[in-house]
Amino acid sequence: MGNFIMIFEEILRHSKVQFLHFLRHLVERNKIAYTYLGFRSNGGIVMPKSVWLLIIGMLVNVTGVSFLWPLNTIYLHDHLGKSLTIAGLVLMANAGAGIVGNLLGGYLFDRIGGYKSIMLGNVITIVGLIGLTIWHGWPHYVWFLTIMGFSGGIVFPSMYAMVGTAWPEGGRKAFNAIYLAQNLGVAIGPAVAGIIADYSFNYIFLANLGMYILFFFIALFGFRKFDIASDRHTSVINEGKSIRNKAPFYALLIVTSGYLICWLVYVQWQSTIATFTQDLGITLKQYSLLWSINGLLILVAQPIIQPIVKRLEHRVKAQLVLGIIIMMISFIIVGYAQAFSMFVTAMVILTIGEMFVWPAVPTLASQLAPKGREGFYQGIVNSTATIGRMLGPLVGGVLVDLYGMTVMFLILTTFMALAIIPSLLYDLPLKKTESQG
Repeated sequence: MGNFIMIFEEILRHSKVQFLHFLRHLVERNKIAYTYLGFRSNGGIVMPKSVWLLIIGMLVNVTGVSFLWPLNTIYLHDHLGKSLTIAGLVLMANAGAGIVGNLLGGYLFDRIGGYKSIMLGNVITIVGLIGLTIWHGWPHYVWFLTIMGFSGGIVFPSMYAMVGTAWPEGGRKAFNAIYLAQNLGVAIGPAVAGIIADYSFNYIFLANLGMYILFFFIALFGFRKFDIASDRHTSVINEGKSIRNKAPFYALLIVTSGYLICWLVYVQWQSTIATFTQDLGITLKQYSLLWSINGLLILVAQPIIQPIVKRLEHRVKAQLVLGIIIMMISFIIVGYAQAFSMFVTAMVILTIGEMFVWPAVPTLASQLAPKGREGFYQGIVNSTATIGRMLGPLVGGVLVDLYGMTVMFLILTTFMALAIIPSLLYDLPLKKTESQG
């Protein structure tokens, strides 16, 4: 736990340039994904400065987000006294607003650029967090959480689209770097939140606000300098009129249908499983630690899985199917879990599975996207994930309220197996177009 706090303090204390050196030192010292992050063997940095700034911004952003999202269901259920079904509906409203934000964020990226889109989303989030810090009872919690879902949805597709356009030659490396930054934030956020919650749950809202203010200044002074040139942005509507080959778009829709299922099941860790751990007597600090394990493991396990990822670099189907199967195993384990150690085991296995699935889909979207529609395609990916996060808590909550936790795990794990089908068939439109050509 002390290491997490040390990292958090270093982020706040160091300047932009100093933090780059600090992060590199951290990577070298711990041998965390050395080549995976884009370092040359001689120590030189391959990734452009702009990508590093996006990494720092994503780290701060996700650290702030991670103060709250793992604890939403627990707060609604244990502090506000709402049922899991009601909690699911609240999170559904949050995620539903995120869908609108995702689509708008992708559209704005293509029209006005990533910098302006990110600043707009961040300002709205800060306003929402100010309100949540002051009023976090019922029903104010619902209103502000919905606002934050919308504004957060604007930011993420722009971040992913910016990294893809800022370093197109980096391929999957660019998205892996952002993915690692996300998960370092996931490791730091819940760990710090667990400590803060021991004093008062109310302080979590204030800490979340502080991180978004920090992100605001990072974006203000950093992202503006390397915004994508205006000729890279075209109207999504106008671009759509000029594209005759719809096969890449259809391929994206197919693969994201499986992506949606994966997220619907995955999000149970933030909703039904969260309350399940509390019923078993697992403390809030221990539950927060599970998410810290998730984020930290993604960092330290990269050298282990890197040889597998490299072999499967051009075999997206294999990455997706392997990842889904591993994630299914984790849910089978958690379905029988009664002790904290079993939840740790399940989380470790889940994390290994998601390391194959989550980066693969945005990378595929970037490969499929025509010029000028990068933001729109990433918006679809993020919206799909958001739909899964929207439906997951409600579906899981209803199943638990009606049939119990065991039946819920059985049904959703079986449902997750269906995600393998679109993962295997997504390229059929592409093959059809090639055969016709």
